[in-house]
Amino acid sequence: MSQSIVSSTNLEKKNLVFECETGNYHTFCPISCVSWLYQKIEDSFFLVIGTKTCGYFLQNALGVMIFAEPRYAMAELEESDISAQLNDYKELKRLCLQIKQDRNPSVIVWIGTCTTEIIKMDLEGMAPRLEREIGIPIVVARANGLDYAFTQGEDTVLSAMAQRCPEFQSNKLSNEENNAGTFGIKDCNFLEQSKIGEKSAASTDPKNQVKVAPLVLFGSVPNTVATELNLELNRQGIEISGWLPSQHYVNLPALGKNVYVCGINPFLSRTATTLMRRRKCQLIGAPFPIGPDGTRAWIEKICSVFNIESQGLEEREQKIWQSLENDLQLIRGKSVFFMGDNLLEVSLARFLIRCGMIVYEIGIPYMDRRFQASELEFLEKTCLEMNVPIPRIIEKPDNYYQIQRIRELQPDLVITGMAHANPLEARGITTKWSVEFTFSQIHGFSNARQILDLVTRPLKRQKTLKNFNFTK
Repeated sequence: MSQSIVSSTNLEKKNLVFECETGNYHTFCPISCVSWLYQKIEDSFFLVIGTKTCGYFLQNALGVMIFAEPRYAMAELEESDISAQLNDYKELKRLCLQIKQDRNPSVIVWIGTCTTEIIKMDLEGMAPRLEREIGIPIVVARANGLDYAFTQGEDTVLSAMAQRCPEFQSNKLSNEENNAGTFGIKDCNFLEQSKIGEKSAASTDPKNQVKVAPLVLFGSVPNTVATELNLELNRQGIEISGWLPSQHYVNLPALGKNVYVCGINPFLSRTATTLMRRRKCQLIGAPFPIGPDGTRAWIEKICSVFNIESQGLEEREQKIWQSLENDLQLIRGKSVFFMGDNLLEVSLARFLIRCGMIVYEIGIPYMDRRFQASELEFLEKTCLEMNVPIPRIIEKPDNYYQIQRIRELQPDLVITGMAHANPLEARGITTKWSVEFTFSQIHGFSNARQILDLVTRPLKRQKTLKNFNFTK
């Protein structure tokens, strides 16, 4: 115990240190991905197959009234289902036919839960047969809390949906481009990508758009954020071929060996693997567009892959930092501790270090070092530039040991899951729910203030309480 605490307080580390503890997934349930995916894919219907506990969670966590008729529902498993006294296929067929009659969606997404894993329901085996009978595509995603953390629910859905995307027709490319090797396929990995196309200055004029290979972005964000990221790349002369997920299931992007893909969230490693291995796409490994520094690095990496010289990004980033100066003064020199919940921890830590904070520890439920390689490299570079210690990264942290380290380090802010927020507050530790970063708009240049608002709010509250002598 004491050795663990001492090692975490060593602030002279100059290299990234990874450790893995034996803690469980103390995270929000991954079936909560339904809350934003059903809004993003407007012609979809999500059917969560689980027990009453899952239903209670969705009803309370999502907070949608039944009068709103949301495009998701629960298929509750009773004792007779679990004991195999009822026919699962007949029950699911009855529900899907009712969904077709009432809502007529373009796709039905089955969300598997812990219970379907435990009783070994063959959802993948039933779906194709039922799909042929009712005439509606059925996508199966196992977003159970036994195998996946909070935001990985979206990862399983997008991974399954990626296999339903149409095949990209490479014959649409001109013979001249193919003969010149413009779209030649190189060995694809997470760190280095082949450069294609010709150099060109960025321009938003369609006449000056660079002829490049198709680019598909994957990750679910609100339409306003997607539009902003599209415009940012358009300014550099890059056109987006599509998004996964698309706003409508019938408009899923075409994928294939000539298509480049780039993620916008660090928890989509399973989707990235599916895109590379099964759809033969080429992945652009880049830091994620969270914060002005991350957004600039994300755009610059995409431009470098297409051999385009980026324009005006440094000035744009500096302008954003100047507009954030009032908030930055509140957090410079403050310390923060990430307990781990939503897999956004590394990107958020990198941004907060750039803001002038000290990060003691980055707890994260799951870490795919290949997919996050560029982000980890950017984190290390940021720490060196800011002349601050490089935080230790703890995968699958043990909460008991984390609380001991928090007591030892006494950080100014702990970003944690809801289960630990109140107990820590009762012990005099200022906290912030990590789930709020998941449900907020944090991508792109313009949303950097949203991240700072989430971080500074509890610090401002604590300062106000001290002024009124209401401290804990």
